[in-house]
Parts: sequence; C-alpha cells; structure tokens
Amino acid sequence: MVDGPGFRTAIYCAGCRHQCPGCHNPQSWDFSGGRPATTDELMRIIEADPYTRGVTFTGGDPMYQPEGFAELADAIRQRTPQKDIWCYTGFTFEQLITNPRQRALLEQIDVLVDGPFLREQRDETLLFRGSRNQRIIDVQASLEARQTITLTYTSAL
Repeated sequence: MVDGPGFRTAIYCAGCRHQCPGCHNPQSWDFSGGRPATTDELMRIIEADPYTRGVTFTGGDPMYQPEGFAELADAIRQRTPQKDIWCYTGFTFEQLITNPRQRALLEQIDVLVDGPFLREQRDETLLFRGSRNQRIIDVQASLEARQTITLTYTSAL
C-alpha cells in the first residue's frame, strides 16, 4: 500500500543510475542484480490475486528497461484491464516525453511518480513519495492536455 493506493503487486527491477543519496532501495542500483523474468511469468503473479487494485513498476528504475516494461504494461492492459499501472522513476515527466523509448512505456501507464529522491526535501507525511520535489502525475490526462497534471492523495485507499 506504499507503492500506490490499495493493495498492489509491485514489480521491482534491477538497475538505476540516479543513485539518490538516502534511497530506500540502494540494493536495486546494480543492473546485474535480480533475475530475469518473462512477461508470462510476471503475468501469472499479477493474475494470481484478483483482489489487488493495480500494479506498480519500481526498482531500480523501470525507465532504464522501457521495452520490457512496455511489453508487460501491454499484457496487463490486455489480460487484467481493471488494474491500474503506476511507475516510479528518478527521471522527470518532461525528460521522459522527449525520449521515444521511454515515452512508449509512459503511454502505457496511468500514474507516474517522478523525480529523484532528494534527502534534503524528505517528507514522511507525503503519500506514495519520499521527497517534496517528487510529483504524482496523471499520465494519460497529461499526455492529452500536453501539460503536466498532478494528482493529490489524502488517503492510501
């Protein structure tokens, strides 16, 4: 419930070059960490619990593996369309929309939590993010409006 609203399936990836000081998951920085997983394998996990509200891509940084996560997002949309997709990244939304590979993944997700974790802006009262600079973005509305539209959460449910 900390990786988005409601009960969720979190998919963690290996690899992050942001290496934010104070990161809550520094063991995920190594690109050779973890183990390979197929889309079908991950979908079996996602489909195993019909009561989860959504899927969260986190890490590491999924935007360093945009093709694989775009393939997974497409499978989620096809096989479990009732689930929403959140993604955490150290990149900003504005950076991602200019990179064709990353934008292809962006176009598949519902909510993006963007920006690096900044220890000096850490705020434990925030829901679903660690520092005040990070934004919770309604991706589809932002792409349609051609401007960043943020969401505000006052409850984890």
